[in-house]
Amino acid sequence: MDSAPLILLVDDEEDLCTLMSMTLSRMGMHTHVAHKVSEAKVLLSKNNYDACLTDFNLPDGNGVELVEHISKNYPNIPIAVLTAYGNMDLAISALKAGAFDFVNKPIKQQHLQQLLDKALNKPLASTESNNENLLEYKMLIGQSAPIQQLRSTIKKIARSQAPVFITGESGTGKEVVANLVHRLSNRNEGPFIAINCGAIPSDLMESELFGHRKGSFTGATQDKQGLIQSAHGGSLFLDEIAELPLNMQVKLLRAVQEKRIRPVGSDTEIDVDFRVISASHQDLESMVHQGRFRQDLFFRIHVMDLVLPPLRERGNDILLLAEHFIQRVSQEWRISPKYLSDKAKIFLLEQYYPGNVRELRNIIERAMTLSDEQSIDLKHLQSTPLKQFSIQIEESPEIVETSTNSAGGSTKLPVEGLEAYLEKIEKEILLNALNLTHWNRTLAAKKLGMTFRSLRYRLKKFGLDTDEEA
Repeated sequence: MDSAPLILLVDDEEDLCTLMSMTLSRMGMHTHVAHKVSEAKVLLSKNNYDACLTDFNLPDGNGVELVEHISKNYPNIPIAVLTAYGNMDLAISALKAGAFDFVNKPIKQQHLQQLLDKALNKPLASTESNNENLLEYKMLIGQSAPIQQLRSTIKKIARSQAPVFITGESGTGKEVVANLVHRLSNRNEGPFIAINCGAIPSDLMESELFGHRKGSFTGATQDKQGLIQSAHGGSLFLDEIAELPLNMQVKLLRAVQEKRIRPVGSDTEIDVDFRVISASHQDLESMVHQGRFRQDLFFRIHVMDLVLPPLRERGNDILLLAEHFIQRVSQEWRISPKYLSDKAKIFLLEQYYPGNVRELRNIIERAMTLSDEQSIDLKHLQSTPLKQFSIQIEESPEIVETSTNSAGGSTKLPVEGLEAYLEKIEKEILLNALNLTHWNRTLAAKKLGMTFRSLRYRLKKFGLDTDEEA
């Protein structure tokens, strides 16, 4: 039996259909051609297609109408829309209607090949009978209605190539969700490259994102591949995209729209095939009105929306997450798992959690540190945070030793050495500021009198910059 893919091509230009059929034939695919929406619907009812390519403008309708028909009646058929070059508004409307992707006319064979490779590389359906063994249940802990709805939406979005924009409060797990979208998609064998746009110094941003060529003005002694090119064949996650300077927004727009980049110091462009997923806890639409974020980039990345619920709206998911963190921390620390007392459970359910999932993990870690028992009780969760910068060195005998100075007085010295001791103080100050601001890193940076990037550097230095499960 012939196993070659069967593609439905819908376009009213006969010459283009002939050319496309020949191109697809050379790529090892069979083609059926329809010149109208009505003809396409008839063919769809009689044949099993592996994919569909449709023009936007047709004699008896448009591509969006056909996209909606296929999405409703043949949800397993990926459909891509052919659009006039630069007509991004139509492309975005098609993606929102359920299109897998779009391709600009005139069509480049390389781009068509990449598109169909992704369309035909369908993710394998899970054969697990237990929900807990499914990837979306392992990565998204919880059974609340908001999380159930989020899982359903993610599975639908994962089938598309459309850009995804994730919003949610700090600590809700935006990177975890972005990674899940990637892993459930047909790009799951490609890389998942996560970039925090607020953590890259401005003077290094272009080189980090786009790469550079040897001998460029950066002083590079060898070629360097940028992070965008590293995402070739996979997904690019741009966290805190609102932090991008306006000049970088222009360059990013071209990379996302044209799938081409120009490394610093290079005269040629490089084709890159990636799906963009972005996130921010800021209101991008307001930033557009304020002139702080480009409107064209906003519309380009704002196609598929995912809104992450705050932890306080997830009910008993709080306890499921708490128990999950207890198990994980116990494994990491190689200690016996502890259990939550009834009073501890009530206490956790009553909290507001402005820092969301990240704050909950921090609470659990602190409680496990304070508890010398097998249980975590109310007293372990109600620990009072230190006052800001109140490091009582003289009251810490376990980290100092006393020596006699030349004047006959006593001097307290760190046992572990000055550098390690100062790092310990710095880490405690960082944790204190983060706890006081409920792990809002922007506010913590302001309280500490440093830039957001400086804070991120120090968090990475001490292993505190982690995004936890949603």
